[in-house]
Formats: sequence, structure tokens, C-alpha cells
Amino acid sequence: MLLLALDTATPAVTAALHDGDTVVAESTSVDARRHGELLLPAVDRALKEAGRELAEVTGIVVGVGPGPYTGLRVGLVTAAAFASALDVPVHGLCTLDGLAYASGIDGPFVVATDARRKEVYWARYDDARTRTTDAAVDRPAEIADRVAGLPAVGAGALLYPDVFTDARGPEHQSAGALASLAAERLAAGVDFLDPRPLYLRRPDAQVPKNYKVVTPK
Repeated sequence: MLLLALDTATPAVTAALHDGDTVVAESTSVDARRHGELLLPAVDRALKEAGRELAEVTGIVVGVGPGPYTGLRVGLVTAAAFASALDVPVHGLCTLDGLAYASGIDGPFVVATDARRKEVYWARYDDARTRTTDAAVDRPAEIADRVAGLPAVGAGALLYPDVFTDARGPEHQSAGALASLAAERLAAGVDFLDPRPLYLRRPDAQVPKNYKVVTPK
């Protein structure tokens, strides 16, 4: 087994390789505006670090979000392209689950990432492997009573310390953690999500409601 994991649902552009037992290489850059430029070089670095070839990959793991429209699509389209070229399956995982797994917390907690517009993408967990709510997008003040007193991981939690009073790391997504979680689920025969984007809201870009009428003179 050789899994290639990708995630671009957050400012972390991250890629990793997992051989079924452990993460053998990982490359991560944090840049909210350059997902398309940074992802393929990250994959290339991970392959070189591991001393492996792309043709050896037996499966693709991809974070499906939630995340902003443009960045999220970069990872999903790239995963689909690799899967088609290599004729291997694509396994979708919630991006928040990767952060939860990386936290290693044994007990109830929250994962929150920055959704912009003064909102967070978030979900509650019983432990690092068990999500108990669907991923959602809300203003922090609107969920304060639901997350009160719980440890919280992710960049969204660190942005709003008045609500997430026990904010801690990891701040950013790790494709290595996503790959490790996927390897566990594959071994256990657990189903994955379809590799489709989990947006939770409409994109920031909107089609103008009223077009300017231009008539020939």
C-alpha cells in the first residue's frame, strides 16, 4: 500500500505519503492564496523525500472540506486527476477529521477552522477518531454555549479565544494525519466520503443580478 494524501481546504497546502504502517513523507506550506501553485510541488517533495515514484501510489486520500470554494477545489481536482491517471481509488475524508486525529485528544473537544466572514467551520468530537456532529458553519458567538469549556483545535479556535477558551494546537491541517486516519479506516473496512466538495455555503463570488445594457450607437 502507498497512499497519497492531499488537503487544500484550509490555508495549509499539504501532501503526504503513507505506506500502510506509517507516514513516510510529508510536505506542508501555509498560504491561503497559492493552493494551485503549491500543491504539485508539495507532492513532488513528498515523493522525493520518500524515495518513491508516483506510479507506486495505490490510493488517493483527499480532504473534502469544509473549506472556501477556490482552495478546496484545487485538492479535489488534483486528487481526481491523479486517480484517473493511475487508475486508483479516491478516498474522501472530512478535513476537520484530520485535525481531530492529529490532536490525539482523548475526550470531548471541538475542531474549528477559519471560514472567513467572521465565521468558523466546526464540529464536535468524543475523541480524536469520533465525530459526533455534522460539520457546520456559524459565527462563534452563535455556538458559544455549545462549545463552552471544551478544548478546541484549529486556526478558527485560535482566532476567537473569547469563545474557544481552551484553544490549542494543531493549528493547521496535516496530510500525514489524514493519511494515517485513512489507513486505519481502510484496515477496518470503514466507508469513506465521496470525493466531492463540502462547501456548506455559497461561494463569495456572485453572478451580478443586473447586467449593464449596452446598445449600439
